[in-house]
Amino acid sequence: MSKIGKMPIEVKEGINVVITGQEVMVTGPKGEEGHVIASGIKAELSEGKLLITQVKENDVNTRAMFGLTRALLANIVKGVSEGFEKKLELVGVGYRAQMQGEELVLSLGFSHPVKFKPMPGLKITVADNVITVSGINKAMVGEIAARIRAAKPPEPYKGKGIKYQGERIRRKAGKAAKAVGGK
Repeated sequence: MSKIGKMPIEVKEGINVVITGQEVMVTGPKGEEGHVIASGIKAELSEGKLLITQVKENDVNTRAMFGLTRALLANIVKGVSEGFEKKLELVGVGYRAQMQGEELVLSLGFSHPVKFKPMPGLKITVADNVITVSGINKAMVGEIAARIRAAKPPEPYKGKGIKYQGERIRRKAGKAAKAVGGK
């Protein structure tokens, strides 16, 4: 049995959970999200807690899905109540980000601007070279943040590029530093 799968999901006040067959719909102040549970796994709501159980104990087919289902449903409950966000920083001279309507336009030293259109349900904002991606779906927020970072990942010599806020870039010594050190 999965240690994660056994833990109950706390459903706070103001969040509505509807279970119909294998589908779970969660509605909260930020929006609504749904998930279809794999067969062999059951979800039930009791006393403000969402419990995930296996129909057959230690079934090979559902054992792998047990903890995953609980984690996905916990992320949905957190997403509709608080939401998720990722912050990215632009580091480098001349690197700029700005919003043009719904689109994020990045100037990254290329011959052309790089444009990103957010998926439905996501919001992108820019303030002081910090790009904030927010939404209720954790996977979509992470995916768009990763795509933005992939446009110009930080390089190890000067650290220029797009990095996650708080990310530590491993730096390398340049040619001049290596030449001083020896042969």
